[in-house]
Amino acid sequence: MSILITGARGAVARNLASLLSARGIAHRLGSRAPDTPGTVRCDLSDPATFPEALAGVRSVFLYAEASGVDAFVEEAAAAGVEHVVLLSSSAVLAPAAVDNPLAAAHRDVEEALLASPLRTTLLRPGSFASNALGWAGPLQAGLPVRLPYPGAHTDPVHEVDLAEAAYAVLTDPALAGRAYTLTGPQSLSFADQLSLLGRALGRPVPYETVTAEQWKAEAAASIPASFADALLAHWAAADGVPARLTEDVPQLTGHPARSFGAWVEDHADAFRSGDWGNTEGPGPLARTGASGKGE
Repeated sequence: MSILITGARGAVARNLASLLSARGIAHRLGSRAPDTPGTVRCDLSDPATFPEALAGVRSVFLYAEASGVDAFVEEAAAAGVEHVVLLSSSAVLAPAAVDNPLAAAHRDVEEALLASPLRTTLLRPGSFASNALGWAGPLQAGLPVRLPYPGAHTDPVHEVDLAEAAYAVLTDPALAGRAYTLTGPQSLSFADQLSLLGRALGRPVPYETVTAEQWKAEAAASIPASFADALLAHWAAADGVPARLTEDVPQLTGHPARSFGAWVEDHADAFRSGDWGNTEGPGPLARTGASGKGE
């Protein structure tokens, strides 16, 4: 075994595993809740699961989980791991990142890895295109999507591009040991994204503007108040303000980043059937804007 893929039920991890399998590159899947044969239990908040998952591993694709990162670093170094590719977040680059709980977990994991003897590559996505799956429920119920800032811009990036970027840095030593900020090819407001979704579904996708307080109250069952406040602050700052885009996805993958329209075409059935797919790690809203991960 040479590569451990954590968060194996997530979309990025699944696509990365497919790329490695297609090229015959040995790898092991790790998940906090293994649901496929051959997947080892690797709960990034439970150090007891680390030794088995890391045995014989030389590289790791790592989801950000701050609670167990010190133990993970120690065990990885002891196991002979040489390279860690962290799926972090561009939230760590924001001026107010120090006060942002959504950025804090990613920043803590980054700092632990960078202070370790492990060669570390940082992949910092902005907003996952898959955050849009959070709209599937109301759309299937015939309800408008409720948004506090429909004009807020994000830089939605396709999970396949993230997987291809991870594959590139895992397999090409010349690309490793750096930080990459990964964005989609367009800055789109939430209203723009809903318009593209409606075009793919062949029907209008309505939205309703609500206050920040209304949205926070409605999200309270699934999003802690401090996270909700961070999201609202990010969206408020991005209202009418285009997101900054980078060329790091094309640099790593060798092709233009996939558009949000392409992501919608790939996932349109999820908005019809309710099959939103498995996730590993924080849910989609925890990756929005400040973002990232939910895979």
